[in-house]
Parts: sequence; structure tokens; C-alpha cells
Amino acid sequence: MMDKDIFNKHNYFYELPEELIAQKPVEPRDSSRLLVYDRQNDEVEHKHFYDIIDYLKPNDILVVNKTKVLPARLFGEKVDTNAKIEILLQKRIDLKHWDVLVKPAKRAKVGTIIKISDELSCKVIEEGDYGARVIEFIFNGVFEDILYRVGTMPLPHYIKNNETKLERYQTVYAKDEGSSAAPTAGLHFTNELIEKIKNKGIQIVEVLLHVGVGTFRPVKTDNILEHTMHSEYYQIGEEECKILNKAKENNQRIIAVGTTSVRVLESASTQDGKLIAGSGFTNIFIYPSYKFKVVDALITNFHLPESTLIMLVSALCGIENTMKIYNLAVKDKYRFFSFGDAMFIH
Repeated sequence: MMDKDIFNKHNYFYELPEELIAQKPVEPRDSSRLLVYDRQNDEVEHKHFYDIIDYLKPNDILVVNKTKVLPARLFGEKVDTNAKIEILLQKRIDLKHWDVLVKPAKRAKVGTIIKISDELSCKVIEEGDYGARVIEFIFNGVFEDILYRVGTMPLPHYIKNNETKLERYQTVYAKDEGSSAAPTAGLHFTNELIEKIKNKGIQIVEVLLHVGVGTFRPVKTDNILEHTMHSEYYQIGEEECKILNKAKENNQRIIAVGTTSVRVLESASTQDGKLIAGSGFTNIFIYPSYKFKVVDALITNFHLPESTLIMLVSALCGIENTMKIYNLAVKDKYRFFSFGDAMFIH
């Protein structure tokens, strides 16, 4: 495939039968299927997620995203017309102000007051594209406590089953609240599997990236370079950087759990691959021709066609290999997307 083809979004398309979109998670978490791809030998193996431990070596570093999903979907009514409005929290600006998405957007003009419950209302402050708004919440008390009483789980649009509990849309190691979507590669881990991994001599390092719904936003431009990448808040600590920098010096493998962990590691690194502690917003866009500075291997789910996430995977594997693997996964009836099966690229 010629270099110019990496910029054409249509080269990241694959046909996915709707029945392969997972509507609910499997139990237990680590019983999902695992497609293992060896890049060096171009070989594929079919396993289950609990087999991941067989592919991890002592002294590997596993990097996980410790973000926690908020009950970020809210339903309210315009106070003047009682028209129904749905709000999806995206990014916190300060104590009372948030970037959100609203549906239907035409009902949420600047100045609109929306009542969500007796203890929570909001006012539209700014308008943006594609239903984006800045709103100011009006409440008394602790916002997070109110949110857990009135909010619902922000399942992706392709999941029609609303019976799954919020806890199942969290990783077992989730700590810091702030995401409106789960870092789904981490959903396969159980506490027992994590203990086995640690007992094998593998260190687990936590980073933070609050996942926004922009992660599901399709690339609308044919030329992917014209796509405006969403930004997300990330954080990586001094101690974590020290561990990871030492691991790089010792030629230990750094394995990212999920594309969100990749985004943190690659955003926080210098050109020579040294990680620097800090926090901020990243809009890093990783696609083929990108040279990874930190990440050696990746645990990930299967992503939407023509999405920035499948482009990130293609940066690691190459477009042709990635599409070959995805078509094989379709043929073998793997389960796709957030509640679906996993892939280990090493």
C-alpha cells in the first residue's frame, strides 16, 4: 500500500455484521476471547483473555488507565416548554461548568434553562458544533453526590441493552472519576488475574486519561489529516515516570492496556522516549507513519471502522495487517467494540 493511502479514511473501513457488536459483557470478565498478533512473525493465535498471562514476561511493565466512568448521561426538560433534552457530560471546566453534548441540539440555545431534577438544573452558556455546548450547573450540595443520584450510565450509542450496571462498565482498578466512556481494554481484567500477573514479576503502572465521547466520533473528512482530533485530560506522576524511564533503559517491554494508555505515554514523552511527569490536555492523533517512542505492545479491543482508534492500531501493525486481522476476526465471529473481545499486539 503506497504511503499516500495512509491518509485516506476509506482504507480503514471493514464490513461488520451488526450481530457481532457485543450488547453485554461476558462473565467472568477474563473469559472473553483474545486474538494474539505477533507482528514480527505475522502470526495470529486464538485464545481467551485469561491466557494473556502466558504472553507476559517477568519484568514487563503493564500500563493501565485508572480513570473511573461517571454516570454522565442526564435527562431533563426545558423549563419554558417542557421539551425533553438529553445531556452527555464530556469535560469538566471548573466547579460548575462543563463541556457537554446535547440532543436535540436545536432545543438548547444559549440562555436555555434545563431542569434535570428537583436538585439539579443547568443553563446553556455557549454553543459549539455537532451538539457541543458549555453549560453551567445550578445546584446545592456536592455535585458528584447529586450526579450519582440522577445520572445514568453513558453507554455508547451502538449498545442497545440498558440492563448492564455501571460497575460492569468500570475496570476493577478504576479510581479517579471523570470519564464519560470506559477505557474498555481494561474491562477484561479481574482482581484474580491482576494478582497472577503481579506474582509473575510484572509491574503495573497507573496513568490517567479521562475518556470523552469524542473517542467515538467518526472521522468525517476523506483525508484524515483534515480531521480535528478531540482533546482529553491526562496525568502521569513522577514515580510512574521514574519506573517507566528505568524500564526503557533496561530494554523492558512497556505494554499499554488500551489506546487511552497509549495516548498518555506518547503525549508525555520527549522525542527520545523519556517520560516527563505532568498533566494537561492531549489531542494527539496517532496514525500510520507515527513512530512510537514508548509503547512496545498493546492490549486493545476491536474498534469502529474508519475511527481514530483503528488508525492508532494501524500505526502499530500497518494498515494492511490491521485490516487483515479485523477481517479474520469478523470471519471467526469475535465480539466487537466496548463489551467485545480483545486483541494483544506484540
